Amino acid sequence: MLPKLENTSLSAFKYREYRIFWVAAAFSNIGMWSLIFGRLWLMRTLTDSEFMLGLETAANLGPVLIFSVWGGVLADRVNRLKLVRVTRLMFAALAVLTGVLIATGAVQPWHVLAISVATGILLSFDIPSRSAMVATIVPKEHLAGAIAMYSIVFGVASIAGPALFAPIVNTLGLEGLFFIIAASYVLTTAALMFMSPVGHKMASNSVSAWRGLAEGLEYMRDNRVIAGLIGLGIFGGLVGLSYSTLLPVFADEVFGGDEQTYGNLLLGGGIGGLVATAMIVLLGKRVRPALYLTISGTGFGAFLVLFAQSDQLAVAAFALGLVGAARTIYQTMSQTLVQTLVEPEFRGRVMGISQFTWGASSLGGLMMGALAQVYSAPLALTVGGTLMSVAVLVVGVTLLRPLWSVERTPSEANA
Repeated sequence: MLPKLENTSLSAFKYREYRIFWVAAAFSNIGMWSLIFGRLWLMRTLTDSEFMLGLETAANLGPVLIFSVWGGVLADRVNRLKLVRVTRLMFAALAVLTGVLIATGAVQPWHVLAISVATGILLSFDIPSRSAMVATIVPKEHLAGAIAMYSIVFGVASIAGPALFAPIVNTLGLEGLFFIIAASYVLTTAALMFMSPVGHKMASNSVSAWRGLAEGLEYMRDNRVIAGLIGLGIFGGLVGLSYSTLLPVFADEVFGGDEQTYGNLLLGGGIGGLVATAMIVLLGKRVRPALYLTISGTGFGAFLVLFAQSDQLAVAAFALGLVGAARTIYQTMSQTLVQTLVEPEFRGRVMGISQFTWGASSLGGLMMGALAQVYSAPLALTVGGTLMSVAVLVVGVTLLRPLWSVERTPSEANA
């Protein structure tokens, strides 16, 4: 028997602003997915170096490590919606520039790295504001569902992207892919223009930006669960969540394939992520974020090891499906816990600090690329997956165990 609509995550669609935000996210996630993985494949066509793949990931996500805290400070001081509209248009401009460089035959590895750095700087200011917006357009009791529905957008994009990657590249060339990415960001901006800017700016803050940052760090220090979740995310970014950096190597060297093989691997992960998101949506308010985070995070590392040790493409794609499912549940539960525990006046700064996970992924990508260059890609992912499982299990047992039995959100249980 299917659950009632109001008991599922679909109830978030009752709110007009969220519906528009979700449509904008659909275009945005397709664009961001293709932007990151398209540039990885572009770099692979320009150089055979695994280290350069890691450097590309570092160039894209490294600036997030440096600037995201300031993006969080800004998110608590300006109108978040207006800021996101600007960053989306700038993403479109960078995608057009990449397409032009490829079409004219002028593209060089340093061009790709420079554009990736610019993208990372934009992400530093885009993600904290975009993440903080969710909690302002739906009531708290629907927040977990809203985050889950937002995750399903990523799941669909991660299936649509791999499915269309090879046909688009074969038909329009790699430059055509980036022109389509630019169009997706233009459509994102157009959708955001229908949202009301009212309610997306916190009350005027008279303290300096430096003092605002210090207050955010002090708040984090006094909230062990939030600090622990973000710390786990940073460590996971270093050792596990950066696994996608090496997927072109598996497609090219381990399985001896091409862009179609690369797309098939990504498709496996995307299907797993979408299935997991559908399960979260149906669970709705009955979800247990702390328990599910512990189980899925531990499983994510284990499934990553399974993928790394696979020597057949079909088995590897299936293993990546399990990886995608576990990763989706882990990240959704982590976001749900952080978003529901944080006080509204600190939301932007905490979300900015939480983006260290993305920055850590850049360093992790560089580390994994270097390890794969010296030893092998399977060994690099085996080590990373093992460390990920151990870390999640330790945090889950020592810090989150009192919350394992809590349904909905910890904040509701403590009220």
